[in-house]
Amino acid sequence: MRLGEWTSRTKEDVVRHAAEAASLSVLGAGVADCFACPRLVAWREEVAVTKRASFRDQTYWGRPIPGWGPGDAEIGILGLAPAAHGGNRTGRIFTGDRSGDVLFAALHRAGLANQATSVSIDDGLQLRHTRIFAAVRCAPPDNKPLPQERDNCAPWLHREVTLIRPTLKVVVALGAFAWQAWWPTATAVYEAKAPVPRPKFGHGAEVSVPGAPTLLGCFHVSQQNTFTGRLTPPMLDDVFARAKALAGLA
Repeated sequence: MRLGEWTSRTKEDVVRHAAEAASLSVLGAGVADCFACPRLVAWREEVAVTKRASFRDQTYWGRPIPGWGPGDAEIGILGLAPAAHGGNRTGRIFTGDRSGDVLFAALHRAGLANQATSVSIDDGLQLRHTRIFAAVRCAPPDNKPLPQERDNCAPWLHREVTLIRPTLKVVVALGAFAWQAWWPTATAVYEAKAPVPRPKFGHGAEVSVPGAPTLLGCFHVSQQNTFTGRLTPPMLDDVFARAKALAGLA
C-alpha cells in the first residue's frame, strides 16, 4: 500500500483500515496516511513548517509515526506519542530526541539494539526481539493528546498488537498514559479484562493477566524524568532485564 492509497479521515476510516491491514507494512502505510484528528494534523504540520532553528535545513516527516522493530518481537515498548521535533521530524518513534538517546542506550546495554544512538531513520539502528509503538501516532501539542484523539488512534495500536500477538510476551509501558492505553488493547486483542480495581501505574509495576502479555511499568524516558534523576540508567536496566526474563530471553 502506498501513501494516498488508503487515507483515513474519520474514526470510522481508521477502524476499517486498521482491521483490513493484513501485514505490519500495510498497517504502517495506513498509519502514515491518517488525518482523523484535526487538531493533531494541524499541529504536526505546523511544526513541520516552522521547525526548530537547529533543524531548519531538514525536511520534517510531519505525519503519524508507524511502529517499528521485528514482526516476531517478544517484547513490546509502548510509548505515549512522537515528539514534535523528534519522531515528527525523523519519521521514526523516539529517534532524534533526548528521550530516544536514553531509551536506545538502555536497549543497547540490554542487547536489544545493535547501537546506542538513534538520530535518523537511516542510521543503521536495528532492534532485536523488540518492537516499539505509541498509543497516539501523531505529535500532540504539549505532549498531551486528548481522550478522543487517543480513542481515534486505538485501532492502529490494537491491530499492531494483533499482528505481533503470536510472539509477544511482555509489554513495557513508558509512563501512565501508555499504561492506561494498554488495558483496552488487552481486551480488544486478547479478550483479557483488567483486574478490578485497575492496577496503578508505577515504575517496576508488573501485572499478569491470563492469556495476555505481562505488563511492566516504567517511568517515561522524558527529560523531565531523566534530568531530575527520577529515572536513572540502572532503573531502566532493571526494567529491561526483567522484560527479557519474562520473554524467555535472559
